[in-house]
Amino acid sequence: MRASPYQGPLPPQQPVNGQVVQGGSADAAGLPWGKPSVAESQVRPGPVASGVPALSPVGARPAVDPQVARELKRQVAAELHQQLSRLSQASGSEADRATRRQRGRALIEEAVARWSDAYAQTHGIPPTREQDRVLAEAVYDLLFRAGRLQPYLDDPEIENILINGCDDVWVSRVHQPLRQVPPVADTDEELVELLQDLARQHGGGERSLSTASPMLALRLEGGMRLQAMTEVTPRPYVAIRRHRVASATLSDLVQLGTVDSTLAAFLASAIRARKNVMITGTQGVGKTSLLRAMAAEIPPDERIGTLESEFELWLHTLGHLRQVVPMEAREGNGERVDGRMAGELTIGELIPAALRMTLSRIIVGEVRSAEVVPMLRVMTNGEGGSMCTLHARGPHMVVDRIAELCLEYGAHMTDTLAYRLTANAVDFIVHVTMIDETAVGGRRHRFVSHVLEVAGLGESGRPALNTVFGPRPELGEVRAVPVTPPHCLDDLRRAGFDAGLLGSPYGTWGAPLALRIGGMR
Repeated sequence: MRASPYQGPLPPQQPVNGQVVQGGSADAAGLPWGKPSVAESQVRPGPVASGVPALSPVGARPAVDPQVARELKRQVAAELHQQLSRLSQASGSEADRATRRQRGRALIEEAVARWSDAYAQTHGIPPTREQDRVLAEAVYDLLFRAGRLQPYLDDPEIENILINGCDDVWVSRVHQPLRQVPPVADTDEELVELLQDLARQHGGGERSLSTASPMLALRLEGGMRLQAMTEVTPRPYVAIRRHRVASATLSDLVQLGTVDSTLAAFLASAIRARKNVMITGTQGVGKTSLLRAMAAEIPPDERIGTLESEFELWLHTLGHLRQVVPMEAREGNGERVDGRMAGELTIGELIPAALRMTLSRIIVGEVRSAEVVPMLRVMTNGEGGSMCTLHARGPHMVVDRIAELCLEYGAHMTDTLAYRLTANAVDFIVHVTMIDETAVGGRRHRFVSHVLEVAGLGESGRPALNTVFGPRPELGEVRAVPVTPPHCLDDLRRAGFDAGLLGSPYGTWGAPLALRIGGMR
């Protein structure tokens, strides 16, 4: 993890061991919410003046004055723009990202050196090399990365970052509840400017945040997903979600406790047997991680297409699949034409083009709206083996959730047609659940709780559901264990599944899930 150049906002001057120290570290370990020990309160002697990266407790990094960093960022940005403009005129082409960053880094070093010299002349004592280096990193983050937000993005233990205005910032770490952390900007206007910079760096179509486009969705470096809103809210609101399991296989999910080896073997055979699978659950339960792990079971030379609003699956970069056509939806430019934004391309509109790319499977990162209809038609008419995720609170709500989204497709769509599409298209619904016991001193448990087989239309005209895997409350087990063999068991056996694994009512779990409340401990 790259070291953080920020230690939170600069507090007022306070006497420490008889010395007045401007700013300081909020945590000697570099974590913004930490509490320094008594030994860490010892302060190195040195100059104290406005602007210099603040002196910190022994062993900590210097804090950075955000105003100095912003001013140097503006200077460097102007110089960099001039240099790149001259370079483009000479070469006839735009500079690539690596060139911009390389030249920007050199300009930052020069700007920090000039500032350091000016500070030394004014105060008689130069800043330390460490202070200069930390300031340079802060300017680099502001210019090319996520500014004061970057330390939280760099921390692999942070799962969610929630921003309710510049000074109301919360993070959740692995198996810990939400905690408030220092601001990521001095004003809401500065926060919006940061978000606009991130949108310009996105590089995947036109993304912006403005009065005309008050909502912003994009991926950040490392695959994190950002959703922001302004103008339609009192303050800028931002939610950032990290997928901590970036390249897990089903075997990895067995180790993490998401599935047991029986269910892992079942899901792998379903993929090999080209069954259409819909993964469901609420936000943050691990749907995308499970989808990515199941995709690792696809034969490496199959040609597949991925369709996403923002790239999160990264199947085209993980290396297992050699022929992946990744497609990302494109936002409009804010101008309305026939009731929609000019230039907009939705996932639903990408599906027909994807079908002409000679794909054997299509994977949709998340079905959110009317694109469910073309997705179901792909599942019905294609070779099989397509997958998608869908938000649903419970497994038995999924059928009605699909019908609800189908009705957004057009006036000609009906519940009856939606049910028929679902019964013909989907083979299995895999539902992921999370039990969060962090508020009572426990941990977050993410696991598959149900696998439902869609077994055609039932007598009521609704899809018939067969519970293949489900919880066994009478055994104290809330995770998915074998319940009823699927109707398509022979197809799975041909794909290598051992049907004898379904004979154990406990699956291959060693013991029921240990919960603080409920279950069996």
